[in-house]
Amino acid sequence: MKEKIKNLFIILLPLFGGILVSLLTNSKNYMIMKKPPLSPPGFIFPITWTILYLLMGISFYISHKAEASTQTTKAYIMQLIINYIWPFLFFSLNLYTLAALWLVLLIIWVVRMTINFYHNKKIAGLLQIPYIIWLAFALYLNIGVAVLN
Repeated sequence: MKEKIKNLFIILLPLFGGILVSLLTNSKNYMIMKKPPLSPPGFIFPITWTILYLLMGISFYISHKAEASTQTTKAYIMQLIINYIWPFLFFSLNLYTLAALWLVLLIIWVVRMTINFYHNKKIAGLLQIPYIIWLAFALYLNIGVAVLN
């Protein structure tokens, strides 16, 4: 039973962190800022991030179970930390250009993590493709907001 709870915690940890960050940041100004074309309505973001955080946790669990590597764990934790800082830069501090650069850093770490996951267990890496695609789209949106505001 303890092992099942530990595994569930590992899978849900990114989601819990994401929920905490969203509670601590002020994303209300998203509604009033000028946004680039293709900007989704605000309700899309929590749905998307819930799915992505769950995929992160599942991928880490699968990868870690296949091969517990310090390098993989480091890449996973680093990308989570970088991920959790971005909303503060963008929403709370309105540092849109810095947030865009921060997203580039996040994408680099996510690609590194994804490669590690893929080497440990192919499906763990493949599950991160939606995350990379979403981050590329987020970078487009972030740059658009930086230019328009």
